[in-house]
Order: sequence, then structure tokens, then C-alpha cells
Amino acid sequence: MNSFGTRFKFTSFGESHGKALGCVIDGMPSGVKFDYDFLQAELDKRRPGQNKFSTQRKESDKAEILSGVFEGFTTGTPIAIVVFNENQHSKDYDNIKDIFRPSHADFTYFHKYGIRDYRGGGRASARESVARVAAGAVAAMLLREFNIEVESGILGVGSLQSTLKNEDLDFDFAKDSEIFCLDKGLEEGLKAEILEARNAKDSVGGVVFSRVLNAFIGLGEPLYDKLDSKIAHALMGINAVKAVEIGSGVSLSKMRASVANDCLNQKGFLSNHSGGILGGISNAANIEIKTHFKPTPSIFLEQDSINTKNEPVKCLIKGRHDPCVAVRGSVLCTAMLRLVMADCLLLNLSSNLSMIKKAYKLS
Repeated sequence: MNSFGTRFKFTSFGESHGKALGCVIDGMPSGVKFDYDFLQAELDKRRPGQNKFSTQRKESDKAEILSGVFEGFTTGTPIAIVVFNENQHSKDYDNIKDIFRPSHADFTYFHKYGIRDYRGGGRASARESVARVAAGAVAAMLLREFNIEVESGILGVGSLQSTLKNEDLDFDFAKDSEIFCLDKGLEEGLKAEILEARNAKDSVGGVVFSRVLNAFIGLGEPLYDKLDSKIAHALMGINAVKAVEIGSGVSLSKMRASVANDCLNQKGFLSNHSGGILGGISNAANIEIKTHFKPTPSIFLEQDSINTKNEPVKCLIKGRHDPCVAVRGSVLCTAMLRLVMADCLLLNLSSNLSMIKKAYKLS
């Protein structure tokens, strides 16, 4: 499906090598100050071709607002945003138009829809993520009204991963890092790992750490729309994501409850193994997530595959591709988490009678 969210919802459109990509956002309340400079700055973080650690496709990714904003404020009607493609090299894919690229969506899309858009993966391309970043930036404009912040950065690449405690990760340093690295002492090693993969015509995976600050108690809709399940749904929907951990994640399966339990005192929780979520509801502690990205499947080494006639072939990919998709993927993690938090914020308004009465000034 092409839409995400319940109360705060967006629908994306467009293809990697089509004329444009964009989104339509529904559910944004009226009266929120629309910050175009912030929107463009978020798109610039994801924008390709900025350095040797990303694909060399050159796109300006300039956002155009088509509706939903008047005199600098949201109107409560759908917000439409479009970003026009400028640098498609569709001919780069002519040699594989009938070949299934290993570990790509080519194979499953073809068998599901019977259509073969070989130009960069079409709708399945990570290029679609520009719409998610745009929608996430709009969600952030709502969240800032409640002082809720979302931030992400790179925790590890390949076999190298930071050993810093969560509270010691440096999000300020990550803002100026070419690879959004959270560990200053590890940045050069992570860069070398990425460049070594690129020089070998290969790619490498990575881990993104994200956190949500100032999320007050009560966000999340049990039983089947828990905050942690919505987060996992959002992040697993990002291209190349293969695992999501909340709080201590898989480490919890190795612990006893006497260690894993987050005990409390009058000041709050004494630990945060649960990652800020209990029973699917935010508990006011930091929400902490790790998102694991597989290596970019587009590499420049000859690989075995088949074509649309089920014949064995050799696949050699051309074009421009990220040597570590996790780097720009960290921007996507922030965007999708913003969308989840904005959705949960609006859904929570009807959670009890007193809140409804307060909204209608009856209490």
C-alpha cells in the first residue's frame, strides 16, 4: 500500500526515473507554522551526490508546496508536496532490463504485478524515500509544538560498532559528520570501512540508533496499534531494513527479569531496557531504537541470476549506488519515527473522557 498512518497520514507517489515524486499529507491540524526552510534542510540531508559516501546521482530535491499552506500556516486541508527528478540515467539499466538483480525487489514485483520497470527499481527504489522525508519534516513541525524531538545517527558499519553507552552518543557531532556518525572516535574507521567496500565494487551494511525525546506518558494504542509495533512497522518498511530493536532489544532474551526490569523510584526509571515503552504505551523515558540495514544490493561485481524467461544469466550492474545505504537511511529513520509520533499524538486525544471534554472546553 502507498499510505501510512491513521490520524496523521501521508500517501506517496512517483518513481525513481519518473517525472517526480511527492506526497499528500492528511490530518495535519490547521494553525501550525509551516517552516519551509526546515523542510528543505531535511530533504538536503537525504539528498544524493553530496559526498563519496553516497550515490553520485545529482538531484537538487527542491520541494514545491502545492496545497495546504496559506500565509505561512497550515490550513487543515491536505498538504501536497512534489519534488521533480532532474538527473535520471535510465540507459544505465538497459543491459539488465530482463534480468533480476540479486536481492532486489525486481523478482517479487515482476511476479506480483507482471510489470518490469527496470529503471532503478521504479516504485521499489529508495528514491521514493524523498516523499517520506518530506512528510516526516511536516510531522516534526507539529511535534515541536509539544517539544517532542526525534534524532538519529550511525552507530556502526559492517563489523565496526560503537561501544559507547546510549547516553554518551554524540548527536551534535553527528549533525556535522558526513556519515552522521554518533561516535567521534569511530568516525574515521567507519568511513574507511565504507570506502573499502566501494573500492572493492561492493557495499556494506550498517546500524542506525534513534531516540525520541520528551515523549510524555500515554502515546500508543493497545492492543494492535502499540507504539512499539507502529515503530517496527514504520522502520521495517524502509528499503534494506532487516531488523529493528527497541530498548535493549535482542539482549533482553539473554537476561533474567531481575536484570531486565526497569525499576523505579520517585524520580523515575532507574534503567531503560524497555526503550521508553511499556505495554505499547510511552512511559516518558527516552524511546530508543536500533535499525539494522543490509548492504546495498546494487554492487558492481558480476553475479549469478536469471532473466524473465527463467534462463541462467550473469548480472553486471551499472549506474550510481550507495556503498552503505544505512548512512542516508538514518535520515529515513528520523522521518518515519516523526510520522509515528505525530500519529500517536493525535490518536491519544480521544483516549479518555476528560481529554475530550477539555478539548471542547467542557471541563
